[in-house]
Amino acid sequence: MPKCELLDLYKANLYYEPVKISEYKLSLLNKIDEIYTDHPYYGTRRMVQELKDYGYDVGRDLIRSCYATLGLETIYPKINLSKRNFEHKIYPYLLRNVAIENVNQVWSADITYIRMAHGFVYLVAIIDWYS
Repeated sequence: MPKCELLDLYKANLYYEPVKISEYKLSLLNKIDEIYTDHPYYGTRRMVQELKDYGYDVGRDLIRSCYATLGLETIYPKINLSKRNFEHKIYPYLLRNVAIENVNQVWSADITYIRMAHGFVYLVAIIDWYS
């Protein structure tokens, strides 16, 4: 029995090589990130117009996929944000009355991405609350 069947994998998964991002798409992603940083409320229509001012010939579908690649979402008022869903379980805040008095007692973590000259990198921050 082939090893791929034992692991329940397709052979294509083992031989897949990711497609490199073209220079044009990389410059487009950088420009979208710059514009979005200044105007996070721009949707795909407004972003298309803004990019056309910078000389990019793009459509809404490409901008939508770029937003998904970058993990961006347009900021706009959403309906019923203040109403809670009663089906969701409410978890207690376990650190409410905890005095943090020792090293390695409480840790927290966060992750974000940083735009670089030739792509993107992820930054993971792990913090000991005591120090």
